[in-house]
Amino acid sequence: MNLTEIPDVVEWPETHYVYLERVGPFMKTARQAWQDLHALEFLIAERNTITGAMALYKMKPDTYRAGYIVAARPEDLPEGLHYEKVGGGLYSRFVLTGSYANLPQASGRVWEIVAASDMMLRQDFAIEHYANDPKTTPEDKLITEILIPTA
Repeated sequence: MNLTEIPDVVEWPETHYVYLERVGPFMKTARQAWQDLHALEFLIAERNTITGAMALYKMKPDTYRAGYIVAARPEDLPEGLHYEKVGGGLYSRFVLTGSYANLPQASGRVWEIVAASDMMLRQDFAIEHYANDPKTTPEDKLITEILIPTA
């Protein structure tokens, strides 16, 4: 697994975010949330400019949001989708290069590193930002930024 284990601190910008939310164990909810969202991608893109993808997640309760970054406040969202303007802020960034299949292991390792550190966290969603497009990027070149909200 190709994961940076020493994070850098980055400022995440305010972001327009269209998402599906699922509550429950991530191993059960995440894949289905993405499948459901991908089925709606065309409808979202008809009236909105999709500029990227990311997941937001919190533990206790396990809350997972699969979503698209859009260029502006969205218009005419399909039923079941939600919109939020994510406020941005400071995040400790870890980078996974390679298959999305490594995300559960990578995320677990990131949280082990965070727990063993003196990192000051704030109460907010963590982010998995999918920095390139899996439709056009070879699997071993996929980049996922795992962003931990930092105080």
